[in-house]
Amino acid sequence: MASWTSSQFLYEEAKPCGIQFLERFKRSGRLSFKQYQALVFTLTFVAYIAFHAARKPNSIVKGTLSASTVRGGWSPFDGPDGKALLGQIDLAFLSVYAVGMFVAGHLGDRLDLRTFLTIGMIGTGIFTALFGLAFWANFHSFYYFLAVQVLAGWFQSIGWPCVVAVLGNWFDKKRRGMIMGVWSAHTSLGNIAGSLLASGLLRFGWGWSFLGPALLITFLGLVVYFFLPVNPPTVGAERDGTEVDSTMRLGDTITESFLGSRMSTGFDRKAIGFMAAWKIPGVAPFAFCLFFTKLVSYTFLYWLPFYVSHNMIGGEYLSEETSGNLSTLFDVGGVVGGVLAGYISDQLDGRAITAAGFIYLAIPALFLYRIYGHISLTINIILMFTSGVFVNGPFALITTAVSADLGTHKSLKGNARALATVSAIIDGTGSVGAAIGPVLTGYISEISWDAVFYMLMTAAFVSGLLLTKLVVTEVKAMVYGSPEEEGVATTSSPATRAPIDVLL
Repeated sequence: MASWTSSQFLYEEAKPCGIQFLERFKRSGRLSFKQYQALVFTLTFVAYIAFHAARKPNSIVKGTLSASTVRGGWSPFDGPDGKALLGQIDLAFLSVYAVGMFVAGHLGDRLDLRTFLTIGMIGTGIFTALFGLAFWANFHSFYYFLAVQVLAGWFQSIGWPCVVAVLGNWFDKKRRGMIMGVWSAHTSLGNIAGSLLASGLLRFGWGWSFLGPALLITFLGLVVYFFLPVNPPTVGAERDGTEVDSTMRLGDTITESFLGSRMSTGFDRKAIGFMAAWKIPGVAPFAFCLFFTKLVSYTFLYWLPFYVSHNMIGGEYLSEETSGNLSTLFDVGGVVGGVLAGYISDQLDGRAITAAGFIYLAIPALFLYRIYGHISLTINIILMFTSGVFVNGPFALITTAVSADLGTHKSLKGNARALATVSAIIDGTGSVGAAIGPVLTGYISEISWDAVFYMLMTAAFVSGLLLTKLVVTEVKAMVYGSPEEEGVATTSSPATRAPIDVLL
């Protein structure tokens, strides 16, 4: 089955030419299902590493562009309102990103995800490079930087719905928390890679900090186009008798063999509507929870290097390059937190309980980092890492495993055309918070950094409260052994799950 079409969609899906090339080296003439899973896992993983690496230069060069540097900064950011202007650019990027996420998710369930994702990656590369071009072209117009960031935000918004939908097409619900917990490390690894790359290139001029990540994501966009298999029917992938696809489920019952009927796969059904996706039980509370969780996470993403370089640690100020490198430890903690949250949620069979627990633990972690982080470099490292674990852990869980669970919820009756829309609603709502956090920090930090941290702790508290109803539902399911309909984020009970060969 090289390709198939449906009149309900706007495209024709075809086997990527890179896959056809790889199959020439296989004696059987085709890749196994597990090899496809490994390929999908790897390509979507590195693709989103590139997306996040392309976002990181903005935070790394903040200190260089502002008036606080020896070189005098870069107009128009070298004036007394420099931090506010940088905050406005962040707001513009993240606002367009948030709005674009809803649009991209709607389109993602109707367009070829491979081509759509490639467009997002190459477009991101172009506009990331154009921001850095101002260094060589000697551009100083605030509106130039604003326009470039607006367009970069649009292309960035394409990435997330696409990669979640593709991954959800290939992996069953069983152990999805663990698999996606490992996979969600791309966010933190992307931040780390972007920080190290942008910091390393900063010595040659701040424009290079943008050009490096831009070239990386452009190259990987081409790799994705030639090699990414969107779903099993597209490439004619067959499962063995032990494998079960979550998109074939009606509740937890398998209705037909995987390739026995195209309709049984759920890939050519009518895509779910935007408002219908909001009505899926659990989508709204997790979406609004992510609003506040992402507000905290993205404030660190955009302002942590600046905060570290402008606050004494162990009695001295660190250089911008050192601060950028040190800030990666927050993301290292995020990698650990994402894996832990996924694993714990699988073991407890409770996504909401795990997410809420991490969120509430983030509050004392943030408090301790602000109060004691200045004492010494060692203490700062420990507390920064701990904060990363508890801040990014629930962020990773909600945007990956929870989104995929809800996108294949049993109320959809096996319809596979909801993953991109649901993931876009959840992450898009979160991205509104992500847009608000950094710009608020630009203004509130003028008052004091204590006020910034109180804002972050308050946001974390509200985020946890929003999951209260789902937490209660999951606790009742554990105690009484019968999940209620509202416990949407929970997976099916182990007794009813069919086994599946997974990547790990």
